[in-house]
Amino acid sequence: MSTHDHPAAGRRHAAVVYNPVKTPLERLRPVVAEYEVQHGWAQTRWYETRSDDAGRAAAEHALAAAPAVVMVAGGDGTVRAVAEVMQGTGIPVALVPRGTGNLLARDVGAPLNDIAACVSVAFAGEDRFVDVGVAELEDESGTRRSHTFMVMAGIGLDAKMAESTSTIAKKHLGWFAYVTPIARSVIANKLFHLDYRIDGGRVRSTRAHTVIVGNCGTLTGNMVLIPAAIIDDGLLDVVMMRPTGRFGWARIGTRLTLQGLARRSPLSRRLLQQTPDLHALAYVQGTRFEARFDAPHPIELDGDSFGHITRVRVSVRPGALRVRVSARTNSVEKSTAARQRPSRL
Repeated sequence: MSTHDHPAAGRRHAAVVYNPVKTPLERLRPVVAEYEVQHGWAQTRWYETRSDDAGRAAAEHALAAAPAVVMVAGGDGTVRAVAEVMQGTGIPVALVPRGTGNLLARDVGAPLNDIAACVSVAFAGEDRFVDVGVAELEDESGTRRSHTFMVMAGIGLDAKMAESTSTIAKKHLGWFAYVTPIARSVIANKLFHLDYRIDGGRVRSTRAHTVIVGNCGTLTGNMVLIPAAIIDDGLLDVVMMRPTGRFGWARIGTRLTLQGLARRSPLSRRLLQQTPDLHALAYVQGTRFEARFDAPHPIELDGDSFGHITRVRVSVRPGALRVRVSARTNSVEKSTAARQRPSRL
């Protein structure tokens, strides 16, 4: 619920949807108050997420008051829940990243660990229309549900990480909380069978350890999982990891490291271009990905577990979410050089 009365009639106001566990309100509130006065806006309205709701209800309350911008203070899960409500409304969302990965914030160039800079962007930045992923899930009983995501949908390693890593561990250890589940999964190296198709094409069969459908491509630590992923290109990027043994994982690790370095080093880009494609790490682009599994598998969306599924249909809504970014970042994104072409699955 809001902590303030309705803003003065005729004056714009901001809304803040915040995760109370992750957000230092004693630091955020004064900065927001300063900028609202500076820009002549009405008093900001504040909406707290709940332990049983990552932010959808809070975003719905914020939307009902027609704010000029909605600031989201929390991690990728909070951003995902707010985006589910705000997509298609035309009201911009500004990011105050406070999570473990903050992957969407990294992708759009939002300031990290700088509350004042984030708030400045919310009040005076430029707007960028980014894509939203939609995952239609079906479980073993035939029950269907649909959820949006901003970063990645993962089946396999990614989903098991989300399912087996506790909130307490992520809070105190950050990204290192994922080390144990990653190690266990790599050592076990269990592949699963799936039938899939891209954009309504022919059905293909394969075995994979991990399947990720990405809207963004960069992980924490600037590790590039999906080099071709661009959040406003109207496309989804699918990557399948299908290593043979631990050496296969070593090759995948080397490739991901090179992909990260290639963004910063011309030499690394040349090395990557001369490196043959890996069968163990295959990519494809499209607007729709459908898959069926022989047995139920866990799925995660933007780092949160969404149970076990037997079927999934992932599609994209181009430019559905308006995100407020800094003018400098927006200029850089508009002049981004041509990206790599993904190999076929």
